[in-house]
Amino acid sequence: MNQATLHKLLASQQTTANMKTHFYFRLATNLTLIKEAFFRIYPESEVAFNDLLALLTQLFAKRPLHLKKQDLERVNVENWYRSEKLVGMQLYVDLFSKDLKGLQEKIPYFEDLGVNFLHIMPITTRPEGENDGGYAVNNHTAIDPKYGTPKDLESLTAKMRSKNMFLMLDFVVNHTSDEHEWAVKAKAGEEKYQQYYYTYSDRTIPDEFEKSLPEVFPKTAPGNYTFIPEMNRWVMTVFNTYQWDLNYTNPKVFLEMLTNLVELSNLGVDVVRFDALAFLWKKIGTISQNLDEAHTIVFLFRMCLQVVAPSTILLAEAIVAPRDILKYFGQGIRTGNECEIAYNASFMALLWNSIATKKTALLYKTLINAPTKPNQCTWINYIRCHDDIGLGLDDQHIQELGWNPQGHRKFLLDYYCQRTDWSPAKGLLFMYNPKTGDGRITGSAASLLGLEKAIQDKNDELLKQSRDKIVMLHGLILSFGGIPLIYAGDEIGALNDYSFLEDEYKREDNRWVNRPRQDWKLITTFSKKESVHLQIYTTIKRLIHIRKSNSIFADNGNPILHQTANEHILIYERSTDSGQGIMVLCNFDEHPQVVESSWIGALGYLENQALYDLVTDEHITLNSGFLELQPFQLLWLKK
Repeated sequence: MNQATLHKLLASQQTTANMKTHFYFRLATNLTLIKEAFFRIYPESEVAFNDLLALLTQLFAKRPLHLKKQDLERVNVENWYRSEKLVGMQLYVDLFSKDLKGLQEKIPYFEDLGVNFLHIMPITTRPEGENDGGYAVNNHTAIDPKYGTPKDLESLTAKMRSKNMFLMLDFVVNHTSDEHEWAVKAKAGEEKYQQYYYTYSDRTIPDEFEKSLPEVFPKTAPGNYTFIPEMNRWVMTVFNTYQWDLNYTNPKVFLEMLTNLVELSNLGVDVVRFDALAFLWKKIGTISQNLDEAHTIVFLFRMCLQVVAPSTILLAEAIVAPRDILKYFGQGIRTGNECEIAYNASFMALLWNSIATKKTALLYKTLINAPTKPNQCTWINYIRCHDDIGLGLDDQHIQELGWNPQGHRKFLLDYYCQRTDWSPAKGLLFMYNPKTGDGRITGSAASLLGLEKAIQDKNDELLKQSRDKIVMLHGLILSFGGIPLIYAGDEIGALNDYSFLEDEYKREDNRWVNRPRQDWKLITTFSKKESVHLQIYTTIKRLIHIRKSNSIFADNGNPILHQTANEHILIYERSTDSGQGIMVLCNFDEHPQVVESSWIGALGYLENQALYDLVTDEHITLNSGFLELQPFQLLWLKK
């Protein structure tokens, strides 16, 4: 062995020793919190707790060396996920690029647009036919061959790391498919695995649960239990009949799922999206959502991951009321120790409300009254996603504006779901419940904002308005504070895709209307002709570049809201302690609107009677005491 090889070997041994030292330090630091949380939900499980401690050591030993190094490096990069440099995109691999190899070939597209954070929709094995878009999982970590091989994913994540790009994958934490190994063994009569789920020999307990459990999919999957003839038992299926809810009252389930979580992280995942985490604990007499025990389970997952794989962070997929969303960041001594990121679902729903009403009153009222987000956590801000748009608006706030909550929701459904002849929106009504009048909205952003109708009717004025609405909403998620997440296709103004109606496994789920294939033919013609789709792409690309070039867009605090007498205008400010500031203004109305400008000048944005707008890279000269905004105009004023 030559001297160079010896030095390399000794350095490697020293690095490995340092990693082990850090692991045991993390374990010792977090052990008290882990123990307290574990025995809070499993008070009689001393043996299971000892199994957990042994499992943590085993899982760390299996973590790849390059990821252990990343764990140590990111300790020194505080809250990297709050950077202005992050811009995300959510996509289905097969709809965007066929498979993982194809996705890797599209990295130059992401680089051109400015996207460096990818949320790849589920790529694990799932049933043929109905599978809830991949959220009915046969295995939590095995790659479905239709997307490629584990080596393909390893190659993609390595390439992304070399480009300083980040990856988010789903962890379906609440349920499995009925084809999962555990479910198959349960159906075969193995009692151990029947206890991994909520299964009962008769309807006594299920009927007690049903008294308070709401229906997630009342049209296609009414009720919350399904009879399984193979085992002659009823199983809890809150979502679909083929999705079995895991029984977290059984500590073995937690240990199994923790193993799956770390194995998922070991694939090179930077952010794990905890799917449906609000449903993790079931209790008779409640709606079995957002229970304290569910938060304890999430906290326990987080602390264990912090010991084994601390560079991996968690995103809460909790589409609930604002006061409940914030709880998933953690409360009290747990603040910042559940999930580091959460979907800003309320902001999304409020933006769509303002588009329909052309007013910002409900948006302001909700944001002003929302509890403050912890500084060490951040939002995913988005306009559209693979799912429907729920109307999770606060009834009290609606009433305080003089509106009837039920009537207002009906108006929104009518506006977006083609139930009135004057609306430009081309959305579809999803999961309408005639018993309650509740429903949700599906459709692509462009079609909901009028672009589909404008193209069909050859209406140039509506075409311009639709384009400006798309740009304005993207400008808001890029500047509000958090990680902006663009839904694939929205960056080119993709329209509704009605081909799902021809697929027997999709036609009953109209969420597929907003899951289009990426139109690469359209994209390749960008350089040959000017189109509204190119205009949308180039403008959003410019906004992304501006965001990434201004550190003030980093999420270092909550936006400062400014409300004026003009009910059509939204204004908020991003500022720093050093006096830097960017003021965001936009007009939700189809007519020009003005705001009094003296107070803007008093805040330091006015110089020589002019305002500087980052969006247009131009100065706006004020010849009066008012600032005029054109229909659906977005301004980023910088001082």
